[in-house]
Amino acid sequence: MSTAHPHPAIAPALIGWFAENARDLPWRRPGFTAWGTLVSEFMLQQTPVSRVIPRLDEWLARWPTPAALAADSPGDAVRAWQSLGYPRRALWLHATAVAIVERHGGVVPREVDALLALPGVGDYTARAVAAFAYGERHPVVDTNIRRVIARAVAGQAEPAPPSIRRDLAAMSQLLPDEKVAARSFNAAIMELGATVCTARAPRCEACPISEYCEWRGAGFPGYDGPRKAVQKKYEGSDRQVRGLILAALRAAPDAAAPHALAPGTRPPEPPRPGPTSRHGSVTAADIAALWPDDEQRDRALAGLVSDGLAAVTATGYALP
Repeated sequence: MSTAHPHPAIAPALIGWFAENARDLPWRRPGFTAWGTLVSEFMLQQTPVSRVIPRLDEWLARWPTPAALAADSPGDAVRAWQSLGYPRRALWLHATAVAIVERHGGVVPREVDALLALPGVGDYTARAVAAFAYGERHPVVDTNIRRVIARAVAGQAEPAPPSIRRDLAAMSQLLPDEKVAARSFNAAIMELGATVCTARAPRCEACPISEYCEWRGAGFPGYDGPRKAVQKKYEGSDRQVRGLILAALRAAPDAAAPHALAPGTRPPEPPRPGPTSRHGSVTAADIAALWPDDEQRDRALAGLVSDGLAAVTATGYALP
């Protein structure tokens, strides 16, 4: 059944623009797998496309299927994650691969509810996989899409803090009824936000929907609504200390099987300092040398163990 769209010119204008201007990205190429799409969405969370592409190619060459990744250790996934940031995503992706093998016979599910039941898969990722890998009609909303809708439809310089319910409703109003067009529109409006309607320097002269843009029509008013909390700076933060420790664990040789603690489990007392193990462990003394603040360093290390990103061994710590 057809629905009336409140801004009927936006979708066809964007779809036509996207057909001519879309970047050549791996996950947009014919034959790209649903598993590849899922991996790319994990990697793209808060990580620039330029850093993701080479790592994605390496990852899919090594683990072309969920079964291939599930057969290796979580530590292998964390080591291969390298510079992508937020390494818990590597653990979640490994856990997702295991779940896909155990629950879905090694095939990435196409239903949003089944995707949401996978470890680390949130609303955006589930809808993106269903829409882009399987062509299902679902509204997909990321930061770029929220910005375009805020400007073009709501006439605001930037979007209000995220709200799944509100954001999906706003995108649903614009989404074409036909599946192929809906898939193209999801990708097109995302591309517009990433390359033209950017946060700091929007290129309105290159925008295919500038004539329909409420923000432009109102004279580009500034934003005075609620804002999301600003993340604390990285330098000197616990995130930086965690990153230093993880880098040391990754640099260790392949680990002998350590005893990983379940998330939330309190780690045991650190082993006594000693020479660095030749079996993949990093000693407590080595870790102590990474950061001068004992309390902050111990807090970061305990957090890594609690999150399952580090494991206690007989001689120190290693990847799980």
